[in-house]
Amino acid sequence: MFRTVELPLWLLVLILLFAAVTFASHFLFPSVRWFFRRRMERAVARLNERLTVPIQPFKLARRYDMIQRLLYDPKISEAIAEHAKSEGVPESVAFQQAGRYAREIVPSFSASAYFGFAIRLARWLSRALYRVHLDDSNDSAVAAINSEATIIFVMNHRSNMDYVLVTYLVAERSALSYAVGEWARVWPLSRLIRAMGAFFIRRKSRNTLYRRVLARYVQMATAGGVTQAIFPEGGLSLDGSVGPAKLGLLSYIVGDFDPAGGRDVIFVPVALNYDRVLEDRVLVEAAKMEKPKFRASVPVAIRFAVRYAFRRITGSAVRFGHAGVGFGEPLSLRDFVMSHPGEAITGVGEALRERIKAVIPVLPVPLTAWLMRGSEGPMDRAALVQAAEPYLTRIPAPHPDAEGMIDEALAHLLSRRILVEGPDGIRIDPGHVDLVDYYANSVAHRL
Repeated sequence: MFRTVELPLWLLVLILLFAAVTFASHFLFPSVRWFFRRRMERAVARLNERLTVPIQPFKLARRYDMIQRLLYDPKISEAIAEHAKSEGVPESVAFQQAGRYAREIVPSFSASAYFGFAIRLARWLSRALYRVHLDDSNDSAVAAINSEATIIFVMNHRSNMDYVLVTYLVAERSALSYAVGEWARVWPLSRLIRAMGAFFIRRKSRNTLYRRVLARYVQMATAGGVTQAIFPEGGLSLDGSVGPAKLGLLSYIVGDFDPAGGRDVIFVPVALNYDRVLEDRVLVEAAKMEKPKFRASVPVAIRFAVRYAFRRITGSAVRFGHAGVGFGEPLSLRDFVMSHPGEAITGVGEALRERIKAVIPVLPVPLTAWLMRGSEGPMDRAALVQAAEPYLTRIPAPHPDAEGMIDEALAHLLSRRILVEGPDGIRIDPGHVDLVDYYANSVAHRL
């Protein structure tokens, strides 16, 4: 037992390496994970004291645990069996396929990343690019929502800045969980977005098993009280107006809702508008196509960001005008289902669309575009100021006079050559009629 054993050096190194790995995996790593987990729980407890809607345990669960819980849910087991039967494959193969979908969808929320990095970045970026205004006319109704209910912010989709702007504005209320499209599934962006609590969706997928896995995750998150933010239009508005609701995510939530028990679901309409949408030219161009396709790329976005950063450093950068956000009247799903039996899914989508349209902010550039579109020819500044006077009180941050508001809007539109000024007055550039329509459409229903 105590005899000396001779070993080659390479074998000794290998044994020590295996011993170190075993020690780390069985003793060191669990202890380190437990240490950081305890720190995270204490940090979340402090956060929940100041948040209007506390972060729910479902959102804080380990990603592996959520994936397992999703895969072994009875409804998913049923979906796997049906898929295996319809496709003629073993259930083990269908289970593996469902596992791939679950790993693709389920986020990995990090409270430290969200509140330590994302909120600060969203605040800085929103203020750097826009003068942000919040219409708080319904703020008391939003603040009175029962904290035990699941809150879902439902927004019109004008720009990819929507994610940033709303994250910043509701930072004191809760942590949002977004549904993001395929564009965000690029490494390392995907890791960061998952850490923010977002979940990926394939918007155009017709795979039944995928849809059922996605639906069940959304239903479980809703039942678990996770605060979510969704864009019922399903994509960016191509003409500037608020489009009809696509009932994918809404149908998952409403279709599984039991008005007799469980948490109520409160939809909070959020209306967004901008003096300048960063992607406006791309969206207007896509609207002209039979099958809309965005002619944008990551290198183009990077070049834009680098140029703007350089201008910020040199002090030559200017903001892109105003960004306005309005909260509409909250809608209780329980009350709506009880009062609209049999038509809840389509009814909820249309009701939310109308509540969003009712609080769309009227901003200087969209208002000026609407006035120019309605003119029969060129207009001078005095005529524009006079035409704008009746609408001045609808601007979320009212200017002291219409002249200042029109001058600010014209500075943006003339510098981008959307409007041109000549001896006979100001007119729409013939090559930019679509852009004028795009901005005018965003407020036409309110004017």
